[in-house]
Amino acid sequence: MSELGRTAFRDRFMSAGPILNVMNKISIGPRPYMAAMPTVLVGATVGGEPNFMTASWAGVACMEPPMVSVAINKARHTEKGIAENKVFSLNIPAARNAVESDFCGIVSGKNEDKASNFEVFYGKLASAPMIETFPVNIECELYHTADLGSHNLHIGKVVDVHADESCLTNGAPDTMKVDPIVYSNKNYYRVGETLGKAYSIGKGMRRL
Repeated sequence: MSELGRTAFRDRFMSAGPILNVMNKISIGPRPYMAAMPTVLVGATVGGEPNFMTASWAGVACMEPPMVSVAINKARHTEKGIAENKVFSLNIPAARNAVESDFCGIVSGKNEDKASNFEVFYGKLASAPMIETFPVNIECELYHTADLGSHNLHIGKVVDVHADESCLTNGAPDTMKVDPIVYSNKNYYRVGETLGKAYSIGKGMRRL
């Protein structure tokens, strides 16, 4: 690829925002920062009752066997249910579910029955409640818990994924159809425009 071609390629994908001058970097101290995170509702049975809490520190942990992770403050009511039953669920809301998703991060299950706001269902795990009206639900067996300090990091082995048929493309969840909620800087966002195909758009920068 010629230098002219590389310049045109960079200009195309950097035109949406400013190019940062690395000489102007400012130290802001250690903090658990990520530019954007998913919004999920963690489901667990606490004291025999279904409960849901909102979390954003969640992600994929392993491909094979399939595992996901979620970090939860040790003081949260949901922690008791995960410790007791060794199972939990991650429920992925759509943008239309933003209000109830936020609500579940404001109030504690110790004081209010949050599950009463949803149609609750169960899959293969009897103590991992899931939300019927959310487009994707992941039920997990607890694989490992790491005590990191203020938070426990729970690794869950995925037992099954439930998805609305209308959100699938070729048998897999389609991000644009799921319409997930992105959390960043104490605000909720929708997924934006597609910039390019992963593991593809960078090939033009190869020198050989």
